[in-house]
Amino acid sequence: MTRNENRIPIRFVISIFTLIVISYSSVSMGSPQIFPGADEKTPSLAQYFSWINNTNEGSTEENTMINLDFFQWLHDEYGMVLDIYAYDAGNIDGPRYYGSMDTDKFKNQFPVGWDGIYQKAKSFDCRLGIWLGPDGYGDTPEQENARRNMLVKFCKDYEFMLFKVDAVCGQLRTEKQDAFAQTMIECRKYSPDLIVLNHRLNLGDALPHATTSLWEGAETYIDVHMPNRSTATHNRAGALSRGLPPDLQRLTEDHGVCLSSCLDYWEDDLILQAFNRCMILAPEIYGSPWFLRDDEFPKLARIYNLHRRYRDILVNGMVLPEDQYGPNAVSRGDGNTRFITLRNLTWNPITYKIKLDSTIGLTGSGRVGVTRFHPSEKILGQFNPGTEVGVEVLPFRSCLLMATTEPLSEIGVMGCDYEIVRDTPGKSIIVKLLGLPGTTSNVSLVPGTRRLENATLDGVPVEFTREKTIEVRFPGQPINNPWHRKLGDLTSCDVPGDAEALYEATCFAADNNALEVRSLFRSGPTNIPQVQKARDAFFNQQMFIDRALWDKFLFDDNSDTCFEVCQRWGFVTAGSLRIDFGKPINLDRLVIHTVAVETQPHRRARNAAQPEEPGALTAQVSTDLKTWQTVEVIQKKQAITCAISNDQPIRYCRLNVAPDKISEIIGYKKDTPLDRSKWSASNLLHEYTKKPATTAWNLNFTLDQAPQGSYLAVPLIGRHGTEGAYAALRMDGQLIGASRRAVSFSSNVWEYRVRSSDRNYTYFFPVTQAMIGKKIELVVLGLDPENTNFKPEAWITAYPIPYQQKTLVLTSSDND
Repeated sequence: MTRNENRIPIRFVISIFTLIVISYSSVSMGSPQIFPGADEKTPSLAQYFSWINNTNEGSTEENTMINLDFFQWLHDEYGMVLDIYAYDAGNIDGPRYYGSMDTDKFKNQFPVGWDGIYQKAKSFDCRLGIWLGPDGYGDTPEQENARRNMLVKFCKDYEFMLFKVDAVCGQLRTEKQDAFAQTMIECRKYSPDLIVLNHRLNLGDALPHATTSLWEGAETYIDVHMPNRSTATHNRAGALSRGLPPDLQRLTEDHGVCLSSCLDYWEDDLILQAFNRCMILAPEIYGSPWFLRDDEFPKLARIYNLHRRYRDILVNGMVLPEDQYGPNAVSRGDGNTRFITLRNLTWNPITYKIKLDSTIGLTGSGRVGVTRFHPSEKILGQFNPGTEVGVEVLPFRSCLLMATTEPLSEIGVMGCDYEIVRDTPGKSIIVKLLGLPGTTSNVSLVPGTRRLENATLDGVPVEFTREKTIEVRFPGQPINNPWHRKLGDLTSCDVPGDAEALYEATCFAADNNALEVRSLFRSGPTNIPQVQKARDAFFNQQMFIDRALWDKFLFDDNSDTCFEVCQRWGFVTAGSLRIDFGKPINLDRLVIHTVAVETQPHRRARNAAQPEEPGALTAQVSTDLKTWQTVEVIQKKQAITCAISNDQPIRYCRLNVAPDKISEIIGYKKDTPLDRSKWSASNLLHEYTKKPATTAWNLNFTLDQAPQGSYLAVPLIGRHGTEGAYAALRMDGQLIGASRRAVSFSSNVWEYRVRSSDRNYTYFFPVTQAMIGKKIELVVLGLDPENTNFKPEAWITAYPIPYQQKTLVLTSSDND
């Protein structure tokens, strides 16, 4: 059972907050004062929790130590402090059960207990937390004492800083409310700052001992629990559109930022979580942050470090007027320094005018320095109080500004955008200077409070001070047109004769792997040992292998690994089996080795080696997706053989129905197995003949250049039906499919099913150099005759911003 099924309405969450306030205000004279580990003015605590790095089976000592190695590397390399590393479900308690450190399950997962883990975390100033059920106190005094003693031991012996109590285990029995309250009192004798998160629980009289409630009852796993509701340039627009808790209450929890799926624009999400809502747990992430690219880890650390440096004043927030600052803009800080978070949830840039006065909470005297910290860093200048400063916010992005009357303590650069890569005591300072291709900037250094001695730019010594500017030329050809712009509206046209081929182009470009596998491919290889070990620990865990979520298991010469039509939650049905050989090849036969699956209550059992109807299984092959040849299918026990009597090279093969569970797919040429290192497969996308195109739209265009990171975004604005519209490109006779979409293509899932939607898809196509100067036709196919009144558009954009960069390395006497 996914924890999302235990949601409660937002009005009930709000009523819990009200009850907390009433509980505090109604304490009678002489009653003991309850301090639940934090109050509204307690500075935020930086946290990671392990949900969906492991699911309800829990973690292990080995995996935990590997994950802690990753966070220690961030600490040592970039100075990032993680206050809390919290275990999620399955380590002590789990769905509908209560455990202990004495169970065989716990001892198998943690053979030597938590002593080594505790010491490891403590070595870089990190403390532990744990997911629990609210009860577990049994039916006898002995059982109640055992539960209490265990939780007290967590605080006494291991200095636990967080208990996350969740309704997945069930509610707290009324007769055990006092036991819960007494346990929290005893725990806080050893951990007075113990944070207790209330996830969807009615704690009754024990409620004042909980620190927070879960705001909106929401989880943030992108495209699983938090999809887009409108078209956007990326999959996290739904997360960026989240509002604010009532009265900016900080003793709530927003479930943090999920770093497991759809990673692009994660930093915009985290900026809002940390600086806009800024709850008691911030910055807060979960999942597998080691899935990020190597160049993104400095940004992760920078957000954590910047927040920590100013967290004492970030507790004070005010909501800014929407008509001037856009939706849910917030200013945080004191009279001298304010941090302002803005967002833009439209397709075009918006310029907001920031008034530097008391209307944003700024009351200090003197000139006001304004610095932008996100999406890139830039010193905007010094201004007189009351000045309105225009700040552009990019489409579907957040923006973080600092306005201060105090001297800038941060290292900065005047004259160009920049990124602080590393500013860690004892290490040289690394700053990336950023500029669009072909531009030149006159740059000077703002050292802040640092005493700087030497500087190199791309390895060449430079004289770089506040008084002396240097000319920095960024390589590349100047960008002729805005890198983010609309290419045009698509117009209605006849359904093309090659509609099926266009549909298949996107089906073959897409995949049905777990979202985490997609994240791995999105980010590419790593050169950081701690990152590689953490990735390996995730993908090599037996539970991930057993769930059969990755098509690579079909081509690994291991019959014990499989790729399966995942129906764990009963919402997924098999589509066609599509196999892409990566390039045209010659083969005589293709053998698909299937595995029988047991009948389960939530799924329709089907063994593809014994189809429901004789001759129901068909197979076709193609070289170009346009012309398909039907081939003979021979079924024998657990093997399906496609006999390919054609000497012409083929690249694609499709079966009308995907077998439920496949262990291997092997191709042969004259009985010799072929290399399969470039092969891929999918199993959830339906046959074209089941839902053929009834409407179509097209747009012809040519791109004269494409900055680095460019991609086409094709929003389909309106209702088109679930899986009711597909997009593809034609170029020089070649068909190009969309490999990504918001909401995501169906996935064989690690935790819970990927959301479906009947409206507002956005398709994404990477722009390659091969496309430059070519005539490109974009075609959108409408497959649902009941939903044809939607509007397709075409945009080009880029992620990250297509800056070129120069690396500035500074040495400081402060680091001696």
